[in-house]
Amino acid sequence: MMLYYDFHIHSALSPCGDADMTPNNIVGMASIKGLDAIAVSDHNTVGNVRAAMEVGKELGVTVIPGMEVETEEAVHILTLYPTIEAAEYAAEEVYKKLPDVANRPDIFGEQCYMDSEDNITGYESKLLISSTMMSIEALFDLVKTAGGLYIPAHVDKHSYSMLSNLGFMPEHLDIKYIELSKRVASETEYLENKPELKKYKVFRDSDAHYLGDISERINSFDIDDIYSIFKGGLLT
Repeated sequence: MMLYYDFHIHSALSPCGDADMTPNNIVGMASIKGLDAIAVSDHNTVGNVRAAMEVGKELGVTVIPGMEVETEEAVHILTLYPTIEAAEYAAEEVYKKLPDVANRPDIFGEQCYMDSEDNITGYESKLLISSTMMSIEALFDLVKTAGGLYIPAHVDKHSYSMLSNLGFMPEHLDIKYIELSKRVASETEYLENKPELKKYKVFRDSDAHYLGDISERINSFDIDDIYSIFKGGLLT
């Protein structure tokens, strides 16, 4: 059985996320588009994930806890977790490594915490799109401790990716998955030109900051693979 997914979606808690990216709107759009599972993966936080998970239970969409972390090398890593408790543990550690830089809503946008009814419950004052003071190795160890997945994000992009910023995939880290952005028209052709990436399993996500950008019912994994990845924690 195939599971249609989009594991890289930003809510209005990310300053670059549109104000319409509320828990209900995100999950509702995913449902309309026929997705079975999504992840809300804001920058360096999981603050709106619990609300989205509550909405997902109502609408029949599995919401996996996610977070897009920016390392000290300015590399974006998509991280996914088996439980909200594991995600919140990792997010607390990541938050400690964020520099003490205040958000400027007039420049970067508001960073809104929301409940499952889309009420704004607060605003994050620290700028979430800063690079953390956490190396790719330190983040790998944190995510592993939390039982999560460490996925170099949009490796095909010319900025904020492992390939653009480091120039290579670090062989000393046991990385099993990578993410390709929607700008890659042909995954097969891209991997033919990057044969060193063929050993990784590939996620294809939207990196949506607007509702209309959430993936259509296109990208899928076998449900047994997803079950194995998360040890059944989210699918039982």
